Amino acid sequence: MRFTQVLRGTASAVVLAGVAAVGVAHAQDPAAAAAQEPETLTVDSIIVTAQKREQNLQDTPVVVTAVGAKLLQDTGVRDIKDLTILTPGLTVTSTTSEASTTARIRGVGTVGDNPGLESSVGVVIDGVYRPRNGVSFGDLGEMDRIEVLKGPQGTLFGKNTSAGVINIMTKEPEFGFGANAEVTAGNYGAKGASASVTGPLFGSDKWAGRLYAAARQRDGFNDVVTGKGPSTEKEDADQNFYTVRGQLLFVPDDNSTFKIIADYTKRDENCCGAVQIRTGPTAAIINALAGGVGIANPAKPFDRVAYSNRGAPQEIEDKGISLQADIDLPIGTLTSISAIRNWRIDSGQDADFTTADITYRAKDGTNYAEFTTFSQELRLAGSTERLNWLVGAFLADERLDNEANFRFGSDYEAYMSTIVLSGVAGALAPAGITVNQANSALFASQVTALPYGSSFTAGTGLHDTYKQRSKTIALFTNNTFKVTDAFDITVGLRYTAEEKDLSTYQTGASNACGVLLTPAGQARVASTLVGRGVPAALFGTATGASIVSTVVGNMCLPWANPLFNGRGTEQSLSEREWTGTVKASYRLNPSVFAYGSYARGYKGSGFNLDRTQSSNGTPSGGVGVVPITDTSFPAEFVDSYELGLKNTLFNRTVLFNVTGFYQKFSDFQLNTFLGTSFAVRSVEEVTSKGVDVDFLWFTPVRGLTVQSGLTYAKTEYGDQLVANDPTNALALLPGSQMSFAPEWSASGSITYEHTVGGSLKAKYNIGAKYSSEYNTGSDLFPFKMQDAFTLVNARVGIGDADDKWAVELWAQNLFDEDYYQVVFNGPLQGSSGLSATNKVYNPAADTLTYDAFLGAPRTYGVTLRAKF
Repeated sequence: MRFTQVLRGTASAVVLAGVAAVGVAHAQDPAAAAAQEPETLTVDSIIVTAQKREQNLQDTPVVVTAVGAKLLQDTGVRDIKDLTILTPGLTVTSTTSEASTTARIRGVGTVGDNPGLESSVGVVIDGVYRPRNGVSFGDLGEMDRIEVLKGPQGTLFGKNTSAGVINIMTKEPEFGFGANAEVTAGNYGAKGASASVTGPLFGSDKWAGRLYAAARQRDGFNDVVTGKGPSTEKEDADQNFYTVRGQLLFVPDDNSTFKIIADYTKRDENCCGAVQIRTGPTAAIINALAGGVGIANPAKPFDRVAYSNRGAPQEIEDKGISLQADIDLPIGTLTSISAIRNWRIDSGQDADFTTADITYRAKDGTNYAEFTTFSQELRLAGSTERLNWLVGAFLADERLDNEANFRFGSDYEAYMSTIVLSGVAGALAPAGITVNQANSALFASQVTALPYGSSFTAGTGLHDTYKQRSKTIALFTNNTFKVTDAFDITVGLRYTAEEKDLSTYQTGASNACGVLLTPAGQARVASTLVGRGVPAALFGTATGASIVSTVVGNMCLPWANPLFNGRGTEQSLSEREWTGTVKASYRLNPSVFAYGSYARGYKGSGFNLDRTQSSNGTPSGGVGVVPITDTSFPAEFVDSYELGLKNTLFNRTVLFNVTGFYQKFSDFQLNTFLGTSFAVRSVEEVTSKGVDVDFLWFTPVRGLTVQSGLTYAKTEYGDQLVANDPTNALALLPGSQMSFAPEWSASGSITYEHTVGGSLKAKYNIGAKYSSEYNTGSDLFPFKMQDAFTLVNARVGIGDADDKWAVELWAQNLFDEDYYQVVFNGPLQGSSGLSATNKVYNPAADTLTYDAFLGAPRTYGVTLRAKF
């Protein structure tokens, strides 16, 4: 039995070759071909493993978008970003690096800029859970299929799947020899090659292997103005990586199989520079410091010109090995998946996104994140006449090593001095007080009495180390009771025990802040301002005290604050949680399957891995810059309800599935940029309700297939203000549509293949994805809106009828649609116009510079394929 199952891969290849041969024979001898005519493709051929066992898609009480190998190849899908064009309700974006890739389902996901924050959408590759979405970004190799499971899937897929799962299965080794090769060239200097080989090993019918290797390069999408340097990199968002993946399959007998998978990927690229979409008044200061044009003004984002004197280099390594064993026992099938993986990114960044040398992160081995994860899953599954049962256990030991640096550039002191003094002048202007702003770059040295350039010494700054260990043990079961031949009830339950420990050590500060946190330093702030025209009597009032506090607070931002220097902390979390699901399904007739489900999802608590400080507390003279010791945030929960109808129509050639859903999240983990650091804020309530529609049609026209889908999701924050938000920076959230959550998204793909002449085959594919408007910022500022847009991919090819060779012309983003991935506030460049007191946004008072990471432009090229 086991050997027969393994041979399916080989058999499938033979069947497909037979279908192609019949197509050629049909052109040469219609009568002979009629005798060989294969059965019409039907929906019954779509098999998924959404419940950890093989089932027909139409018998599975889960919302699943399943994409097979052929469609993945025809639409050019290589990673989870490419997958979005085939999946309504799925949004994938990148921010400060390609490693910070975030997947969202039905508008729900997790921003990836904080390594301590785990994903809401789980990514599983060949049964192995990946700790963060960004780990799965890259060439996934030869894929058998991808399943996108919508809604919480924690019962079977474990932790951090409160919004859904992207389940990726690569092609297994085959016992018949086969080889494939591909060469690609395209615009932006793109070039790439891949090759794979599979077949029996060691002269035995018990061993088989598969080896895949690929290398790809491309010039950058963005031009870069480097100004005075030191970076000389003139392009950004380029591509340069290689990957190797090997599999070894051992089938000793009909009762067991063993599979080892090892892979290694190396990326050495530049990503991600940002462009300005709106430039504020601080541009004049930046240009003066840069000695020319230091920032786009006016902003022209889709000219794709980034300003960066420091560059954005990144180096990523991803490697791992796993062993899967499947053994048939008298009571059922035992599955064991053991894996150890290591992933590391070393990166640098121009943190002000201008050519003025204000702030930066250096790629020097002290700015990296590294995950080392061991995981083990055991499952025992069996069936009787009335019961399909499964019990299992999962354990994981994840170690996260994270070092971060953030440094002062040579222009930091002059820039901060100028904007702080300008801020004081702006605050006092309504009272008729004029502040002398001449020689504003000297303000810091005047209030500290330190020589110019030594208040914030260039090249110094923070260097923080975080070591986090997360240990998880879970027990789970999932059982389907066949009450009648038509009526099933599924009950699943999972118990999770998780421990997290974090050790933090922080160093680095500024000379200026060391002075300004003393009473003498604050008195000097007052005397310096008096010397610049501020009445001395003002400093005997609450207004004067507030001005001094503001000056000191801005000079003592987290990376400059000496209260962090030499600070070590230890934190721990322990959780025990129950999650589960109940599903009832009823087959109304052979063509209609109805189900209803309830699921409880859970995402563990965690720690912010960044500096945050409180406005509460008065360490000196009433200035609140107290480091926050407890950086933890609570676990996230979701209750999800679904009602679905799966229809298999027209002789089982049409799939038409409709599902209504309602999801309520509590303590939703929102990662937000505070302007000085990233921090997770718990949102008391988020609801998501709507409809998912999937459609697939194997048309009567031989070779013509239509696949499409639609998602309507009203994903909104509750009416409550976000807790622990002292400045009300998130005051626009209550009652609003969530960021990155389009109400409408729709996808469609049409594929057509037909024979040409006696021995050739032509094929065509066009796919499109529509998203209605949505906001790309966690704070929902209006400038961060992305208008509705549609992306279109197309591919046309001709080749041998039996796929021995093919030539394909392709285009991604065919109509060169301009769109933003993420819009964010330019660091230290203006204020938002959001009043902290009355929580009202005033556009006229918004002086921020807004930067953006852009979506990819149109790319096109040619691909040559060969099959042996």
